[in-house]
Amino acid sequence: MRKIPLFQRKETFKEVSEGFNEEEAVKEAQRCLQCSPPPCQEACPLKIDIKEFIKFIAAREFKKAEEKIREQNTLPSICGRVCPQENLCQKKCTLAKKGKPISIGYLERFVSDREENSKSLKTISPRKRKNKVAVVGSGPAGLTCASELLKKGFRVVILEALQKEGGVLRYGIPEFRLPKKVLDKEVEYIKRLGGEIVTNFVVGKTKSIEDLKKEGFNVFFLGIGAGFPKFLGIKGENAKDVYSANEFLTRINLMKGYLFPKYHTPLRIGKRIGIIGGGNVAFDCARCAIRLKAEEVFIIYRREKEEMPARKEEIKNACEEGVKFYFLSTPKEIISDEEGNVKGIICLKNQPGERDSSGRRKPIPIKNSEFLIPLETVIVAIGTEANPLLLNTMPDLKLNEKGYIVVNKDFQTSIPYIFAGGDIVSGTATVVEAIKQGKAAAKSIERLYG
Repeated sequence: MRKIPLFQRKETFKEVSEGFNEEEAVKEAQRCLQCSPPPCQEACPLKIDIKEFIKFIAAREFKKAEEKIREQNTLPSICGRVCPQENLCQKKCTLAKKGKPISIGYLERFVSDREENSKSLKTISPRKRKNKVAVVGSGPAGLTCASELLKKGFRVVILEALQKEGGVLRYGIPEFRLPKKVLDKEVEYIKRLGGEIVTNFVVGKTKSIEDLKKEGFNVFFLGIGAGFPKFLGIKGENAKDVYSANEFLTRINLMKGYLFPKYHTPLRIGKRIGIIGGGNVAFDCARCAIRLKAEEVFIIYRREKEEMPARKEEIKNACEEGVKFYFLSTPKEIISDEEGNVKGIICLKNQPGERDSSGRRKPIPIKNSEFLIPLETVIVAIGTEANPLLLNTMPDLKLNEKGYIVVNKDFQTSIPYIFAGGDIVSGTATVVEAIKQGKAAAKSIERLYG
């Protein structure tokens, strides 16, 4: 896939991948074998009719291709960029056996990016349902649940705590992977379906669920994510310039901290930055740091390179951009000076042990193997937890031992008129998994409250 030149990538937050042009997309679509039954569709969490939409692209019927995708996926421009297709539909593609699967994600992105398609898509449905739904959170689960309910004639209001819609799609994924204009277009489509979005509205603080019930809301969907940062719990973690990945990415993606003083959210980083973790979030932080003019950026990961959960495409991009690695390394202590400024991190070397429940080899610390990595900034990207703010206002809402909401097969909580999906249910849902859960919850709401 064509990318903007490397020297430009380090100087800008512009999207790295340039995507297919029309001729490239048609040529790629014409490679499809049109298998019956199609293994790619079976591997898609959303069960998109991949075979059919690719057939439309091959015939240059691009509008029909997007309509076919949107039958199952409300956010195709987003999924085409951030869904891990290489581990899902493309992995099961028959041509993957020869090492050249169809680029399903790039084809999805191509048709959904075409402006002439989006403007002609069907929008507002007549209001034919008596129940009024409040969708709390405008991340992938919330946006999907809202759009599915709007299509079925429900009145839906999305309540978002931050000043802009999108949740983790806006504050957690950098511009070079998911441009804000792409997200804005998908949000605008939901508004065209008839959805109302209220920002700066913190449910549980601005108003409670009980307050909203008194205002006429009968059903609720909680797509509030799990935005509470995790830390390591090691000595020195309270030093200056130790960020959670949440804060670091939010300051960049949502608050434009790197443009201080034009935006009043300063973001201070040093010349040598260490990011702890091996997932997509860690790589997003590392690649942002490169663009913020850090001289050296390191990813510190406790397992081996092959076991990092980040997408291979993002690992490759990070390597090209100059990110360096410390593998089989577990942080033990953050070192700082008398004024609390970070000076480095002490790590233990690991050796790979037996495979654990994830199928990866468990890292075993090697005794007396401590070593120092000189750093000026540390970013902790080891996952997130459920934010208790809203949950603490609902004592009857059942949570599991990790603080996530317990739901049944219908994504219905212990309070019958409240449904939930996404990270607040599973803890680590991918975007496509959150979309899947939002769809399933909408279907249940229609069946039980339609």
